[in-house]
Amino acid sequence: MNAPDKELLKIDRERGTFLVARTCFTDPAIYKSERDSIFDTCWLYVGHDSELKKPGAFATRAVGGRNLLFNRDAQGVVHAFFNTCPHRGSTVCRERSGNAKNFTCSYHGWVFAADGKLRNVPGIEAYCEGFADEAHHNLMPVPRLEQYRDFWFVCYDRNAISLVEYLAGAAEYLDLLADQSEAGMEIVGGTQEYAINANWKLLVENSIDGYHAATTHSTYLDYLRNANGAAGIMPGIGKGIDLGNGHAVIEYLAAWGRPVANWVPSMGEERKPELDAVMERLVKRHGPERAERIAKSNFNMLIFPNLVVLDIMSVSLRTFYPRSPDQMDVTGWALGPSEETPVLRATRLDNFLEFIGPGGFATPDDVEMLEHCQKGYANSKETGWNDISKGMSPGFEITHKDELQMRVFWERWHERVSATNQPA
Repeated sequence: MNAPDKELLKIDRERGTFLVARTCFTDPAIYKSERDSIFDTCWLYVGHDSELKKPGAFATRAVGGRNLLFNRDAQGVVHAFFNTCPHRGSTVCRERSGNAKNFTCSYHGWVFAADGKLRNVPGIEAYCEGFADEAHHNLMPVPRLEQYRDFWFVCYDRNAISLVEYLAGAAEYLDLLADQSEAGMEIVGGTQEYAINANWKLLVENSIDGYHAATTHSTYLDYLRNANGAAGIMPGIGKGIDLGNGHAVIEYLAAWGRPVANWVPSMGEERKPELDAVMERLVKRHGPERAERIAKSNFNMLIFPNLVVLDIMSVSLRTFYPRSPDQMDVTGWALGPSEETPVLRATRLDNFLEFIGPGGFATPDDVEMLEHCQKGYANSKETGWNDISKGMSPGFEITHKDELQMRVFWERWHERVSATNQPA
């Protein structure tokens, strides 16, 4: 029996219950099925346009179990190639990032231009006529590469729907990010990478979970209360929203300061004029209502399956891929307006590192909780189900502290995994 043939979800909408089998986090067969049905077929984030500012810029990335070369050629065209030499399969580019007109395979010296075309083969005279002109000797591009508002995605399914169609309601939240800047958003230098000994879907849940903040992050919330002199620093009431195609968001107002036009006293009086000026420019470009939402509205968004976009005290992007059923690798980036002043950029980085970074107030708390969950699943034979029913009570008005957004993910996940395992 294939693992997806087992009962993985128990949903009773009339009663208002939603259970997830804990084997979803531990079963090797499910892990394999996810790779085939999700990471081989969904749009996956590969990078931001700002990472390739100049012709020749490149970055190497592991995306969905493949090693990719993400780059901009001499004509300014962006590419994503499989980072594999067509000759004998060696990695072509071994650097993390940089700028290069050509890429040379270190095994036998084949040379490829930034547009992927084969340019030189040592000992070419020993090959047949026209050998270097054959297309299969060029670097192989990914089947699909598309961008929305400078966010680039790849898909390994040539027949997948377009990225815009796939993003559905998530596109509007990417618009909110992109519209924070007059000159364009950019990845702030540096990448955060760390591993968690837990199943990747636990980080999906945690990233869009407003329910855990009061207990898991109580130390940080106490710190904010003391720093701001505020009695109630918790996020105000918001809501969870189904964005379609498995994407979901929690959106809410919060009392913490943000470098996008939301000043609080703890940021210091010297920063208030700059933040007021940012707000004035937002109002001029977008009108008062949208400017207020850009500046004051916080959100945690999941773009199915594994891109988390956080626009809270600062903006961050996070992807994570499973290495095994109980291990994942996480990569995070900070994002900000390219025209941001040094003072506001320092505020952004302080906020990013203080809370979101792997050494901040929040992430170590989250990692510990996820790893404790994974340890708890050793008892799955006797205690077999997770409950994510919060907010399903008939007539209940959903808030960001309920679990609608997780149910959105799980239903899409189940649909994908089940469809791939149907008999031919």
